[in-house]
This record gives sequence, C-alpha cells and structure tokens, in this order.
Amino acid sequence: MRTYVFHIFLFAFLFSNQFANSQTSYMAKIEKNTNFNANTLLHELNATKDTLLLQSPTKISHIYSINTAYKREIDLYIDAKNFQIPLQNLSKGKHVLVVSQSAKKIVFVIYIIDAFTRIERTKLTYN
Repeated sequence: MRTYVFHIFLFAFLFSNQFANSQTSYMAKIEKNTNFNANTLLHELNATKDTLLLQSPTKISHIYSINTAYKREIDLYIDAKNFQIPLQNLSKGKHVLVVSQSAKKIVFVIYIIDAFTRIERTKLTYN
C-alpha cells in the first residue's frame, strides 16, 4: 500500500514539473498609463505575455521604447489603428514605451522579468 501511495505522489510531482517546464520562459509585466486622456489607447499584453497589443480609434503614428541603458530597442513609424509588438527582442529590465497619436504622446512601462536568449531556449528545449 505504501508503495502505491509513494508512486502516486512521485508521478504527481514529476507530472507537475513537466507542466512547469512546458510553460513559457518569457514573462513581462505592464504598468499602464492611468491618465484619463490616455484611455483612447488600449495597451495590453496577450495571454502568454509575449506580445504587446495596441488598439486605438485614431491612427498610431510612432512607437518607441527606452530601456534602462537609455537606448531605443523599438523605434517604429506606423500608420495603423491596431498594432502588435513582439516582446522577445527586448532586453531584460524596464522599458518606457511612448506611443504617438496625432497630438498626444501616451507613456507606459513594460518590465521584462525573464527573457532567455535563443541559445538558452535551444538548450532548454527537449524533443
């Protein structure tokens, strides 16, 4: 009887670790702009937290980000109402994003908590 209970707990432990390892290795957190005038821009992370989703009733003209080293990792001129930005290319740390609409600049922050490089991801990939 003890061996059955031990095997069940062992199986549950190993199975839960497999699910933990299969989850995404990339985490981001968004700190939204709470200004009333910024409510025209919907800025959210998708469910897997690896893409920034931007939606606006007016056209978005320019998006750029400034990281903790004061370098621009994103600098895009666009002319769209909806836009998606993949966050895999951003370095780990704090990124201040500025979205330019016609006469407004909406500022918010994205924290990249965990970002593995492509080499580290291939090392962690099990076939």
